[in-house]
Amino acid sequence: MHIAILVTNTDESDFAQAHPKDGQKFSDLLWRARPSWTFDVYQVKDGHFPDTLDFDGILITGSPASVHDGAPWIARLEELVRDALTQKTPMFGACFGHQIIARALGARVGYNPQGWVFGRVKTEFLRTSQHTALYAAHKEQVLDLPAGAEIVARTDGCEIAGFSIGAHVLTTQYHPEMTGNFMSALITELADTLGWDVADRARGTMAQNTDMDALAEWIAQFYEGAL
Repeated sequence: MHIAILVTNTDESDFAQAHPKDGQKFSDLLWRARPSWTFDVYQVKDGHFPDTLDFDGILITGSPASVHDGAPWIARLEELVRDALTQKTPMFGACFGHQIIARALGARVGYNPQGWVFGRVKTEFLRTSQHTALYAAHKEQVLDLPAGAEIVARTDGCEIAGFSIGAHVLTTQYHPEMTGNFMSALITELADTLGWDVADRARGTMAQNTDMDALAEWIAQFYEGAL
């Protein structure tokens, strides 16, 4: 399986340089489940896009950017999303990736009325009725579904925590690629931006890690089932 990872993370701070980049995070995540898979990483936030969609799947990462920012690379990414859907190229999106897929396909993305969501969040997966924790780092979310989409996950305050379209699109509002150590460091780094009340609540959720092996298997099975 050969996957194109489309990196949308615009953070070039000293903090970002001190930690693995998102292409590496998602590669490491999926290697937990499928160590033989290969990945090409494209910095789409810098305008570096693949010349073809001839991959076994594409994966769109998270970002501190907003889908509403109006940057040229965002418009180009929306076109790629629509092309991938037309060509039935399997497509997974996380956080910003979830939102840009929804927006490109006609859904609305807006601010969460509860403000920032940060830390470890219990997520209900509707097809299995299982509850699995993921890490959250967002203040915008998908407000309604694209045509033909089905909600696959929800959390308190986020009714569309993930959706699918047929066998070829799967998304999550959350961050399966983040480790507990990284999330704890991110909470500390952004405490002033988040507000200390949000940061303290987030720290209070971090007693346990997420099950990254289960999350990796979930994404891997999506790609395999889409072929």
